[in-house]
Amino acid sequence: MITTHVLDLARGVPAAGMAVTLEIVRPADGEWQAIGRGATDARGRLTSLTDGWTMVAGTYRLTFDTGGYHRDCGARAPFFPYVQIAFDIERPDEHFHVPLLLSPFGYSTYRGS
Repeated sequence: MITTHVLDLARGVPAAGMAVTLEIVRPADGEWQAIGRGATDARGRLTSLTDGWTMVAGTYRLTFDTGGYHRDCGARAPFFPYVQIAFDIERPDEHFHVPLLLSPFGYSTYRGS
C-alpha cells in the first residue's frame, strides 16, 4: 500500500483537494504507467492510490499538482507547477507512506510510517 499526506507549511494547514497521480515503471519498456489517481482529503491525506492494484517490487512515482493547489489558494504564478517523487520498492508487502511538506517556493519529503 502507498499513501501520502500533504501539509501546506506556508498556511499551516493540510493541503486539501490536491490532485495526485501514482505511476510505476513498466519493466518491459521503461515507460511510466498510471495505476492510481485521487485528491487529498480535508486532512491532506490520500489512502486510495493503490486500491485495486496488487503491489509489486519496482520504481514508483507520485506526481502532485502543486500549481493547481496554489492557484486554488489564490497564488497567481506558483513557482513549482508540480512535484514528482520517485522511489523504489523492494518489499511490496510493506506500507509505504510518502508525505510532502509544501510551501510556494519549496518542498521536502521523506519516507513516513
